[in-house]
Amino acid sequence: MFLEKTIERNPNLIKTAFHLHKKGLISPDTYVLDYDMILENALMMKKEADKYGVKLYFMGKQIGRNPLISKALIDMGFEGAVAVDYKDAKRHIENGIKLGHVGHLVQIPRADMEIILSSRPETISIYSIEKAKEISEVAVKLGIIQNITLRVIAKGDMLYPAQYGGFYLEELEDAVNSIKNLPNINIYGLTSFPCFLYDDKDKRIKETHNVETVLKAKEILKNIDINIEQLNLPSASCTESIKLIKSFGGTHAEPGHGITGTTPYHSDYDSFEKPAMVYVSEVSHNLNSESYCYGGGYYRRSNLKKALVGNSLEDSKLVNVQEPSLESIDYYFTLEENTKVSDTVIMAFRTQIFVTRSDVAIVKGISTGNPEIIGIYDSQGVKIK
Repeated sequence: MFLEKTIERNPNLIKTAFHLHKKGLISPDTYVLDYDMILENALMMKKEADKYGVKLYFMGKQIGRNPLISKALIDMGFEGAVAVDYKDAKRHIENGIKLGHVGHLVQIPRADMEIILSSRPETISIYSIEKAKEISEVAVKLGIIQNITLRVIAKGDMLYPAQYGGFYLEELEDAVNSIKNLPNINIYGLTSFPCFLYDDKDKRIKETHNVETVLKAKEILKNIDINIEQLNLPSASCTESIKLIKSFGGTHAEPGHGITGTTPYHSDYDSFEKPAMVYVSEVSHNLNSESYCYGGGYYRRSNLKKALVGNSLEDSKLVNVQEPSLESIDYYFTLEENTKVSDTVIMAFRTQIFVTRSDVAIVKGISTGNPEIIGIYDSQGVKIK
């Protein structure tokens, strides 16, 4: 999906990936992340967000909850991490990373509520009155006031499977009247997901129906004297979309793929951000008219199409890749022609590293031709070496 763009816009990353694999410094099934380019992308986005008064939480799941990059983004001035689930939150807590937004997309289990509230996240998203009560009980125990964000939904909204939940607009007022009297919590924000998506046909980032739902929810709450301080409008967050977020009254965005230059928008445009991540494998064997390289890093929405196979960027060829079927485990990727056993394979596709079994190599100095691995981690942000 992003291979041609990476060759065009960040060829040194490709060259570095070949070099590191050939030298045996990284194994097959490793994502190589260009540390300097990621920070360059993030700084560009941060400057645009500052210009429009939009605050940024960063999403770390796509890059394997990596602490090196997370700490650098906090130092840059990001408001904190958005933890996609409670495991994400606990890993950030272990690594000393400030939590900005927790509970969206996955609610906090009761047993993990105290440790997460103790870390003082700026806000916690809830889908139910019951979860508000659990937060209230723990906040009272800890002697703190905890901000909460309500996820709202309505007919016509775009929702991904396995991500359903929230307060319907027609039930919102009654729910809020029950929640607002709970001790030690503050109704602080509204959110939905996805609020923006890249339209493949129109070739631009557009608002979804969810944005209208969030704005209607804000009016409902205003009419019962609830002042919402945060309108969090996530998805497709990047430098290009910041102005659009602001135009709908959004106060916060949550860049993830934007930081690595790998949103669907980036596959069509030479946008502000440049590609900063590739996947490295190695040819294992040939069979009939196909060859097979080591897997482990597949993500079902990757839009994987092609791979570079060879010994270097200059001495390689583009080969078509078959995406693994959904019922299979990605032990191998299938390359649609015979290739040389043990040659390096480079791919660049949309991923979510945290759902893979891949390694993650963080590399500095790529743009200057002096690459240095500054850490190798597993897909959950635990340092390997």
